[in-house]
Amino acid sequence: MNDSIAFIGGGNMARSLIGGLVAQGHAPASIRVAEPVAALREALHADFGVAVFEQGALAVEGAGTWVLATKPQVLRAVCEGLAPQAQRSRPLVVSIAAGITAVQLERWLGGNLPIVRTMPNTPALLGAGVTGLFASERVDAAGRDFANALLGAAGKTVWIDDEAQMDAVTAVSGSGPAYVFLLAEAMIDAGIREGLPAEAARTLALQTVLGAARMLTESDADADARELRRRVTSPGGTTQAAIETFEERGFRALVADAIHAARLRGAELSAAND
Repeated sequence: MNDSIAFIGGGNMARSLIGGLVAQGHAPASIRVAEPVAALREALHADFGVAVFEQGALAVEGAGTWVLATKPQVLRAVCEGLAPQAQRSRPLVVSIAAGITAVQLERWLGGNLPIVRTMPNTPALLGAGVTGLFASERVDAAGRDFANALLGAAGKTVWIDDEAQMDAVTAVSGSGPAYVFLLAEAMIDAGIREGLPAEAARTLALQTVLGAARMLTESDADADARELRRRVTSPGGTTQAAIETFEERGFRALVADAIHAARLRGAELSAAND
């Protein structure tokens, strides 16, 4: 397939994907970016050598893949403006916009197009993200492979067969980094209340989060989250006292309720932008 790529939007997530592609050896000359903010355009060109444009219509000319990286609120207008070109060139369309379905995108672009809907998260900016992907029935094997390589430049990928589950992907991983940030924030505040200097509390909390995440991803296959928690919870010890407090106060139910609320909000955003 034509390996030229047009990014519609040049914000942080697009930048992370472009950087990953270039690092993997994708030719900068084959990457075209439409971004209305001049400073962002100039930075992308200076940092990666990609072609930049103010208007999307110019960026998509000759591109085999379009990456829709604008805010969901403006995506309909962007797609409808590009629909005539989409119908002529029949690109693979990859969207990183939260809450916008493949059906909506295909309709806005005039129909009969291969659509891959994705939900990356912000650690993609460090190459440490995870992306959920859903492919419409018009996406062939080559299109799936291309989309997987594109989003794989920013971290792990997980394919979802039922698009209705993409709102759950958003709730767990798309919004998930903020949950970890909130936990770290709470740990720092609690450490300070227990008498630690602020900088010490911050270092202790952040390195603990980092180390725990590495243990989760790098430990042996049998050591899932439950087993790792069991291993560090000595009977009658300090960790058990803390864990029992979490459990007694309904920590699991609170997390479940929060993720459910995020999933519902994702579905609402889709309906609001239809």
